[in-house]
Amino acid sequence: MLLEFEEQEGLIRDRSLLDPNHVVEEDRIVGRDRQLQEVTKMLRVALGDNRPPNLFLYGPSGTGKSLITKAVCKNISQICSSRDIRFGTVEVNCQDLDTLGIAVYELGRRAADEACVDIEVPKHGVATKEKWDELYRIVNENFDSVVFVLDELDMLVGRRDKQDPAFSRLLYQLSRAGANDEMTAHISVVAISNDTKMMELVGSRALSSFTPEDVHFDDYDANQLQSILRRRQDAFHEDVLDDGVISLAAAFAAQTHGDARKAIDLIRVAGELAEREGDSRVRERHVRAAQDKVEKNRVLEVVRGISTQKKLCLYATAAVATETDDETARSTTGYRVYQFLTDSIDADQYHQETYVNKMKEMTTYSLVDFERRSHGPSSGMFLEFQFGERPRTILETLREDSRLEMVAAEEVQSVVRAQVRNEA
Repeated sequence: MLLEFEEQEGLIRDRSLLDPNHVVEEDRIVGRDRQLQEVTKMLRVALGDNRPPNLFLYGPSGTGKSLITKAVCKNISQICSSRDIRFGTVEVNCQDLDTLGIAVYELGRRAADEACVDIEVPKHGVATKEKWDELYRIVNENFDSVVFVLDELDMLVGRRDKQDPAFSRLLYQLSRAGANDEMTAHISVVAISNDTKMMELVGSRALSSFTPEDVHFDDYDANQLQSILRRRQDAFHEDVLDDGVISLAAAFAAQTHGDARKAIDLIRVAGELAEREGDSRVRERHVRAAQDKVEKNRVLEVVRGISTQKKLCLYATAAVATETDDETARSTTGYRVYQFLTDSIDADQYHQETYVNKMKEMTTYSLVDFERRSHGPSSGMFLEFQFGERPRTILETLREDSRLEMVAAEEVQSVVRAQVRNEA
């Protein structure tokens, strides 16, 4: 059966071009000329065996921050190799790193991989200082210049009992290592974050030694997303994409923060769906089906691991958003629906402040965002929640939880509509 499928001609010719993390050639990078020039200009000093400045790249997810950094570092590495300069790029995504010690070990392991050597300390059971020493040893013995790329750095919070978050302490150590002669190689740190205010949380000592150059990335618009997809359409065999496929995928992605990763994912999933159906072309209906699948998969990945209380808060708030014209939900209304849900399934019911705090925590998953609002001195303050995905998709996904499925969707809708009318 595998061999039979292998012999069938698919629609996708080069799947690597449909991987958002694949480092593409410079002419495929669209709508980021200014950022590409700035990053190149600042990191290029490594070509003369000098230390590049530290950088802070910030802006929404999927706007080219990691892509441009990787592309520039890849080109620098190739030129340095021809000049007998030992240049390395050590990249880690901080999203899944719990503590500073784990982050330092991961940097050491990635540096060892880049140098094709072994790391000589274990991941657990040794002091963080030993991991720092091993990182310094690997870098000093194998490189003349290293760029540390710390993606989603704001997610590295670490232990709550520490005065500064773990990402602040990591930046301090890395930026001080060269000044203290602990690293003889030239090192530069590229901090990448979706949080525009991350640097406000960096401790004063770390900020003083890190002192980065800032590069801002804004959302892609629909036209830029179309250009990105058109420069990757050779991932498919010639003339298999219907005319409206690229513009529709770009329009969907533009609706949710102009995320290029989402646009590329959409067109990839659409192609895979068409292949599985045995269709000879990728059509607009495949893009629409891909939109539903990509959204649901992402939401499912997030909500699968959250607590029942967070699910109740999220469900109540999304239910309100489905009944408002602009798909937003006031915290006051969401809390009343949350009370109804907890009563319905006989769950613990928290105070409104706790509900609000749990919804605020959802911002770390990029599911929701919020703004503080007021309708005049007599109405009081409330938070207004906006969703990164369609609220209806969030509801459908959450209803896969057996406890939430116990409450009839029509009953929730009736309560929500009554509360929204009261709110008006």
